Amino acid sequence: MATDLTTPAPVGADVAPIQRRTLRLLFTTQIIGGIGVTIGISVGALLAAQIAGTAVAGLAQSAAVVGAALLAVPVTRIITGHGRRPGLAVAYAVGALGGVLVVLAAATRSIPLLFLGMLLFGGGSTANLQARYAAVDLAAPDRRARQLSLVVWATTIGAVAAPNFAALADRTTHGWGLPPLSGPFAFSTVAFVLAAGVLLLWLRPDPLLTARRLAAARVDQAVASGGQAVPTDDAAAVRAGQAAAASGAPAVAGPVAAPAPPARRGAGMRAAWSVVRTRPAARLGIAAVAVGHLVMVAVMAMTPVHLGEFHPVEEVLPIVGLVLSLHIAGMYALAPVVGWLTDRLGRRPVILGGVGTLLAACAVAGTAGHHTPRLTVGLVLLGLGWSATMVAGSTLLSESVPDAVRPSAQGLSDLVMGFAGALAGALSGFVMELSGYPVLTLLAAVAVTPLLALALRPVGTADEED
Repeated sequence: MATDLTTPAPVGADVAPIQRRTLRLLFTTQIIGGIGVTIGISVGALLAAQIAGTAVAGLAQSAAVVGAALLAVPVTRIITGHGRRPGLAVAYAVGALGGVLVVLAAATRSIPLLFLGMLLFGGGSTANLQARYAAVDLAAPDRRARQLSLVVWATTIGAVAAPNFAALADRTTHGWGLPPLSGPFAFSTVAFVLAAGVLLLWLRPDPLLTARRLAAARVDQAVASGGQAVPTDDAAAVRAGQAAAASGAPAVAGPVAAPAPPARRGAGMRAAWSVVRTRPAARLGIAAVAVGHLVMVAVMAMTPVHLGEFHPVEEVLPIVGLVLSLHIAGMYALAPVVGWLTDRLGRRPVILGGVGTLLAACAVAGTAGHHTPRLTVGLVLLGLGWSATMVAGSTLLSESVPDAVRPSAQGLSDLVMGFAGALAGALSGFVMELSGYPVLTLLAAVAVTPLLALALRPVGTADEED
């Protein structure tokens, strides 16, 4: 928006309080949104199995993942053109609409309405995932992974507790006349509406638009000081310029590396892909996020159904709630530690650690049989592996592409991640019915091996290594 881009850019000393305010607000909305996403997803497979059968349960879960992926495209367009605030709010609003439709589907036992509702429900996940990138817009280069991981970790507070409240939500809304297993989706709708409202009211100034103004101001400062701004799309040069601005270092005479200009309408997914495919580090970042999500969705989605095979119906919800709570704790609780390690050790070593953890998770869960504590350990390891690939991969991608296409590249990553998870969710129900849970975990482990090969592949520059 022209008015935003012509607003005077904050000086270096003003960026830190803006970033702190942004992180506090994102932290709050991630808690609310985490409750909304998790309390619904925790019973999604059970509701789908009740309406349409076990084989279709995975498809219903994958509909939410597909929805999150597809919605990343329009949400990214909104973010690119107007900033993080309206894009995140729209995603939450769509998720709220999906929650309403799922409740209606449960009341009418309509399979098409269920799938449509789950598709739109994915908007909550779109918002929660895109929020992590808003934490990077104004972050100092040596703190990017930690601040991104802080937003990821915020989801823990709501997401870990939410599955345990699923039974309470279901009982409460049953008294209102809602069908069994639909109550958690009613609560999700309320959470999404609240998160959207908080963002619309208080995410000001917008971090992405502020970062663009800072980039433009650095170019003007370089030219005014007698140097000639040399446009560059090199990620290392952009990071160096951001570090200088954050430290308050004066501009030097002579040619300087200028950050890429603010994104234009044409800087969409196609432009982002053109950049990503030429950069090994960016490709590894996208692959790490996508493969980690694929394995997590495949195993997690069918775990409630697996537990339902050897626990009575009246006992399964509390057990599912406990197991998924611990799994989600693995996903989010140690995210700040993962972020710290990513900044200290590098992006690639943490991705490799995530790969090893995912393989261990598949081995433990797949051999647990009917031993619920061992299955729980496997699910916790699954969450830890997802956290490592998500935090390190997202950070690596964000700093490996130029400013002009960064929001689109981030949206592209979430699109690929979503379709990878959707494929896993769609196939998991069929594999579960045909071959069982152990075979499902074995196939999930096999899916990790291409990422291992890509992460071990030698690279030519130090920049790619980081």
